[in-house]
Amino acid sequence: MKKFETFSGVAVPFPGHNIDTDRIIPARFLKTIKRTGLGVNLFNDIRYNEDGSEREDFVLNQPAYRKSEVLVAGDNFGCGSSREHAPWALTDFGIKCVISTSFADIFFNNSFKNGLLLIRVSPEQRDALLEDAARGENARISIDLENQKIVRPDGEEIPFDVDPFRKHCLLEGLDDIGITLQSGEKISDFEAKQKVSKPWMQGARV
Repeated sequence: MKKFETFSGVAVPFPGHNIDTDRIIPARFLKTIKRTGLGVNLFNDIRYNEDGSEREDFVLNQPAYRKSEVLVAGDNFGCGSSREHAPWALTDFGIKCVISTSFADIFFNNSFKNGLLLIRVSPEQRDALLEDAARGENARISIDLENQKIVRPDGEEIPFDVDPFRKHCLLEGLDDIGITLQSGEKISDFEAKQKVSKPWMQGARV
């Protein structure tokens, strides 16, 4: 997982409430176990026409937002099923951060484990950021995870809270496997001791 670094990017306004994971990535695209390749199908059923052509009125198909890195969303973003493919699709598209007033719990946990920063703000702050995002390429929003602040285009700073452990994992680029590998030496020591203290367990099959 890549380390999360401070960046300034174009924010896409996505004000709809209760956007569920099936809207983010429809179920028919869940056959893959790879974290890459799903960005093209992000919001597929509202992003494309039945013939596969782009819907001109969909925000991500508009020139100003094709390379957006921040998504400012309505309430309860990521509700519905627990599919991990939802944060995969967002990050593969290029989204590094989603800002909303609230998120579904499972989506919230899955996102952090896959390098996607989720930030909770007040309704008033969210509405202000939606207005910023609506200005397109001329309004870039900065995300500073280290100092836990969003910087609006006019320079106003919006502080946010984040769990210290999740913050550490994002800044260091650590997923569950990476965290486990940090204890590689201790794991090896434990296995060596087990071979000596419980030799009858070697080669055992469950």
